[in-house]
Amino acid sequence: MALHKTSRPEPGPEDDVYTLPISERALPKYRMPEGVSDARAVRALIHDELSLDGNASQNLATFCTTWAEAEVHQLMDECLGKNMVDKDEYPQTAAIEDRCVHMLADLWNAPDGATTVGCSTTGSSEAGMLGGLALKWRWRERRRAEGRPTDRPNLVVGPVQVCWEKFARYFDVELRQVPLEKDALGLRAHQLREYVDENTIGVVAILGVTYTCVYEPVAEIAAELDRIHADTGLDIPVHVDAASGGFVAPFLQPDLVWDFRLSRVASINVSGHKYGMAPLGVGWVVWRSPELLPEDLVFRVSYLGGDMPTFALNFSRPGGEVIAQYYNMLRLGREGYAKVHGACAGTAGMLAEQVAAMGPFTVLYDGRGALPAATWTLTEPDTAPFTLYDVTDQLRRRGWQVPAYPLALGREETVVQRVLVRHGTSYDKIALLADDLRSAVAHLGEGPTAHVAPRPGFHH
Repeated sequence: MALHKTSRPEPGPEDDVYTLPISERALPKYRMPEGVSDARAVRALIHDELSLDGNASQNLATFCTTWAEAEVHQLMDECLGKNMVDKDEYPQTAAIEDRCVHMLADLWNAPDGATTVGCSTTGSSEAGMLGGLALKWRWRERRRAEGRPTDRPNLVVGPVQVCWEKFARYFDVELRQVPLEKDALGLRAHQLREYVDENTIGVVAILGVTYTCVYEPVAEIAAELDRIHADTGLDIPVHVDAASGGFVAPFLQPDLVWDFRLSRVASINVSGHKYGMAPLGVGWVVWRSPELLPEDLVFRVSYLGGDMPTFALNFSRPGGEVIAQYYNMLRLGREGYAKVHGACAGTAGMLAEQVAAMGPFTVLYDGRGALPAATWTLTEPDTAPFTLYDVTDQLRRRGWQVPAYPLALGREETVVQRVLVRHGTSYDKIALLADDLRSAVAHLGEGPTAHVAPRPGFHH
């Protein structure tokens, strides 16, 4: 009988994706494969790996948007190939960015929202750094005009997010971090006089402290700087890091004076992809008036036939997030933002009430008066049979990501937990979290635990 050598048939479109050649081995990790693979299989295998990530909707540590309407996804797809920085080729995208800047300037009570300046960025960190650069440049110009040295600039801050530490290191500025007072959750105005001097380029006030979600008293900080100016001649501007609160305070606390109504506030940054509800990848910075952004920082680039002014730390950025931001502004309006954030604040208040009733916790922030969030600590951490790190570990077993971390300089001995309530985080879901937290407390209270080692807190 003749012997016939058989070969494996070429895969066809009807073959199951898990029977295709790329599915028969671990995915490459260090070297690009030589040949092409079936798109369906590649997508399925990468999807499988991504399923090992945490569930974004249960990530209660992040300020960032984790839910968006279908229309946002459609607009993002339409903008996939548009470079936000290329304003000559995509003039309508640039016009929409400009509209957003003016709407924010108006929302934050700029003296003239139609002529103010600002720009979009990749997020609030870049936006804050651009605001910091403008502070440094204006301080340096003033010092040069006075014939004084410009080699020792400093920036005075409270419990800031890590982006300000990066700014100070990258742009050669001394960061003077004011320690928290023993009963404080943020910078207090009376502390400033000890830290500012002739080399201070500005003071950063935070509208939504990352650690605890409270607002720092921007008006009191500005008033104290007014008094320092009157007493010493030091004229120090304020930059408001409103990464989270800039899209909350105008709607939930409209009477709170923190923005350009204060003449000492020179610039404000915000994260569009946090409580602005845009997808990840957009922030904003706005200056009170055009002269507060030094012309030396603005690059005018001849690009694809046009003269393009730009102020950014990169030169390529997708346009979809900016379009999505504009969509949210049109879709929700002031009424819609107030309704969404109001519902989130109500949910946060419910959680705070339940946490307070559980016994071992002291609520530090109950979701009222600042961001929609709740923050608590152990009432008696030295005698409790468990730590908040143990609680975090127990909650992770149900998929919840609820961070435990120490407070900032001055209160490092205080460990807290924090839950953020964002658009798409329902009342029912937080009620389920409260049930799981109650179960974790009951389980951990049964006896001593092998305490989970302290871990780094969060990076949002």
